Amino acid sequence: MKSDINRRTFLRGAGAMIALPALESIGFRRFLSAAPKLPPKRIMFMGIGYGVTSQTWFPDLEDAGPNYKLPEGLKPLARHKKDFTIVQGCKHKFSREAHWGSTFWLTGANKYGTPGQSFSNTISADQLAAAQFGKHTRYTSIQLSADAKDRNGHGPGNSLAWDQRGKPLSAWSSPLQTYMKLFGSNDMPIAQRRALLAEERSVLDSVMIEAKDMQRALTRSDTDKLDEYFQSIRDIETRLSKAEQWMDVPKSKSPLNQPDKALVGRSEIEMMYKLMVAAIQTDNTRVITYREPGSGLLRSLGAGGNPHNVSHYRPGGETEVSSKLRDKAHSELLAGLIDKLKATREVDGSSLFDHTVMAFGSNIRSIHYLNNPPTLISGGGANLKLGHNLVLNEGTPLNNVWLTMLQGIGVNAEKHGDSTGIVSELTA
Repeated sequence: MKSDINRRTFLRGAGAMIALPALESIGFRRFLSAAPKLPPKRIMFMGIGYGVTSQTWFPDLEDAGPNYKLPEGLKPLARHKKDFTIVQGCKHKFSREAHWGSTFWLTGANKYGTPGQSFSNTISADQLAAAQFGKHTRYTSIQLSADAKDRNGHGPGNSLAWDQRGKPLSAWSSPLQTYMKLFGSNDMPIAQRRALLAEERSVLDSVMIEAKDMQRALTRSDTDKLDEYFQSIRDIETRLSKAEQWMDVPKSKSPLNQPDKALVGRSEIEMMYKLMVAAIQTDNTRVITYREPGSGLLRSLGAGGNPHNVSHYRPGGETEVSSKLRDKAHSELLAGLIDKLKATREVDGSSLFDHTVMAFGSNIRSIHYLNNPPTLISGGGANLKLGHNLVLNEGTPLNNVWLTMLQGIGVNAEKHGDSTGIVSELTA
């Protein structure tokens, strides 16, 4: 039988059966292999206690838009001016505590929101992201904080983060502790670690049985307390399950050296920023909050006063000089963090900065003022309008900004706290 199929046609068809060689020089490897996964989105919040120097940190309200004049307190960020936006005009409508710069910063909760209680809080913005992103990483979220002694201006809580019940989440409180948690070796054999986990589970089971036996004869008030206790037990179970899930996975190789244990103030913040970059670079987490030191920073700068009296600065006085020194240091440190995010490459050649969104600020503007709190937004991960002095209507819920950031990185959230919607002026 004669065939009309010529040699070229045969070879073209045979290509379906014979794999072509991987010719990297002309891009065939990329063409033939599965498309690489896009780098994940990350979100970070950095909170300070008593706010800033109002007169020299905020751009002029009349100078809105991309061509605003950079004020004295933000000048160290000049090289990144196109990559951050100052948001003005926001407020948490329930804010009443002029010495609590962190407690309600990411929640906007009503302190008296639970009848019969003198303190109440709700879930923080970072934990909405953690609930969605945390299932993919060793740490659902990472909370960083200064030493417990350095809480000036922050208010109650262990960190910036609060869980779905409005309970405070614990934090790592030093660069060395953070480094060891992320990259430190664990010499305990896996079998022994499994045995310890099993023992903890056994204790939890026993406690749960006793609590359920007790439940039968309780008042309504005691029942509510016990329900809260049960939720705490469930939270511990979740933590144990996470530990078990990652037990066989070796820790990441550290991209930086182990930090000195004696870092204080400025050097402490600088190292924490490096560790934050390392944590997301190695995909140990995609959600980070950092409650920054106040007293230690002032001491490290040789500034007079303490965070409280510095926040009550007198124009022309020593306290104002210290307040401005603090602002300058924060801006210099932020500029260094942005430098590092831009310089760190993803597998696809983009930068960490391109896939991260972050906020810096406080619930306090300065002195006892709670309106227009300092709010700096940066990062290319949420498709936000950067490079602007964005002046919103006075009293715009700060939670609208958090919701805009969350939705921008793909978090499924329709509302957060008292939010009334996203900030359309902030979206690119």
